[in-house]
Amino acid sequence: MINIIQEHNLAPDAARAAAEQVAQKLAKEFDLVCNWHGDVLKFERSGVEGALTLLPQQAQMQIKLGMLYGAFAPAIQSKVAEKMRKVFAAA
Repeated sequence: MINIIQEHNLAPDAARAAAEQVAQKLAKEFDLVCNWHGDVLKFERSGVEGALTLLPQQAQMQIKLGMLYGAFAPAIQSKVAEKMRKVFAAA
């Protein structure tokens, strides 16, 4: 399980736009299907599922990896954390 917490000072609409940027990058790279459920962006595909939850000052990402992707967890965590840092800080 990968857990990433990114602090931000964004208004709700800007935080949602930042989350969309992260989701689009992940969807393209890992062929994920993404759907909003309130303030939670859920994503999945065979072997990967997770959610990006938007809170007032924080974005929380949880990713569950199946056996095939489990070996790549450190690289995936590093890549996703860097993308979240850039997107939420720059927005």
